[in-house]
Amino acid sequence: MAIETIERSSATARSRAKARPRRGTRGRAVRLLVLFAGALLFLFPFYYMLIGSLQAEPDTGIGGAWPDPGNLTLHNYRQIDGAISLGRTLINSGVFTGGVILCTVVFGLLAGYALAVLEFRGKGSVFAGVMLVLVVPFQLLTIPLYVLIVRDYRLADSYLGMILPFAINSTAVFVFRQFFLQLPRELFDAARVDGASELTILRRIAVPLCKPALLTAVLVTFIGPWNEFLWPFLVTKERSMQPLAVALANYMDTVSARAANPFGAILAGACVLAAPAVILFIAFQRRFVSANIGSGVKG
Repeated sequence: MAIETIERSSATARSRAKARPRRGTRGRAVRLLVLFAGALLFLFPFYYMLIGSLQAEPDTGIGGAWPDPGNLTLHNYRQIDGAISLGRTLINSGVFTGGVILCTVVFGLLAGYALAVLEFRGKGSVFAGVMLVLVVPFQLLTIPLYVLIVRDYRLADSYLGMILPFAINSTAVFVFRQFFLQLPRELFDAARVDGASELTILRRIAVPLCKPALLTAVLVTFIGPWNEFLWPFLVTKERSMQPLAVALANYMDTVSARAANPFGAILAGACVLAAPAVILFIAFQRRFVSANIGSGVKG
């Protein structure tokens, strides 16, 4: 009797063990299916934008998402290139955005390191000021900045005039400060004992460890100036210096209205503006990983 009871218990345990993986596999399949559906919903607007920009004859209905291959062409992109000199505007945007990113990284690193590692009077007040700047919309500062840059500094129609108001990014300062706060203080103390200066510590210890924060600051900073329209439009009236966002806005407002396919022309302009940001994110998204910041401390 006892043997039969033990055998029944063993059989029940085996059946439960077999059912458990099936339920786990089924649950995983459901989760993957939900994630796949969410990814399709997220990517569909980008797909529709790209397909619409390639259509020779516009199809604004839902059927336009599956167009006739014979209706696909690069004519809308050629129209943009002929209207705004796409290569030149891309260079202007690269200079403007690259200058902003360079200033943001340099000043953000220095300010974030000082607020996180150094001890000085008024440190808390300075950080509170940085947080206060984050809640002030840039549009509120446009008129005083315009008077300062164009009338006082006389930097109209220059790259420096476009870059200077964005040279210091409070968000980047905050990102670097928060990252440096996670680094073990023993790393800095040991370097100071060895006679290293603060700039040496920053360059040889802090910066090599802050690559995730550095990439985050670059991507966050890139999106702003790359899509910025208002400030470059105010600072420069020369078409040869206009960034891509300004040139495309003018194109969509004037030229595309007279184009044979305004729908495709507008979507082509949106694709051209969005492509660099998407490519940059795809290229660096694998780098957003947590660093082993405690590996340099013994014990």
